[in-house]
Amino acid sequence: MDCKLVPMDRSHLAGVAALEKLCFAVPWTEAMLAEELYNPAASFIVAEGPAGQVLGYAGLHVVLDEGYIDNVAVRPECRRQGIGDRLLEVFCRFGQAHLAFLTLEVRPSNAAAVALYEKHGFQEAGRRKDYYTDPTEDALLLTRTFSQGEG
Repeated sequence: MDCKLVPMDRSHLAGVAALEKLCFAVPWTEAMLAEELYNPAASFIVAEGPAGQVLGYAGLHVVLDEGYIDNVAVRPECRRQGIGDRLLEVFCRFGQAHLAFLTLEVRPSNAAAVALYEKHGFQEAGRRKDYYTDPTEDALLLTRTFSQGEG
């Protein structure tokens, strides 16, 4: 799919908030996303289509040498075209260079997402009981660790 990855800015907020509503039962609001623009611990990247439309996005928070991937979301009609793979690869390259590990939660029923994360070296580190609502479901806690000098 023809897209470019860029840092999220104010021009993306409405599109990212709309994507949140499409993809998640408890979406982040535009105001919540706007706050992240000023959070020095946060990095959000957007996959932009040729006309500047938001095709996907991903968010990362870093504390010291630990990274937490908040969300990876791709428009339903754009899935399975490598966008999520490219977004995740950015954070994995950053992790190799700067972090001890990356971690995230995912619904066990989201087989496509679980497969994507496993492809990038994430492994199950545990479960969070009833983490998700609408519908209620545990979360798989997936982690990828990095060694000094990896990559």
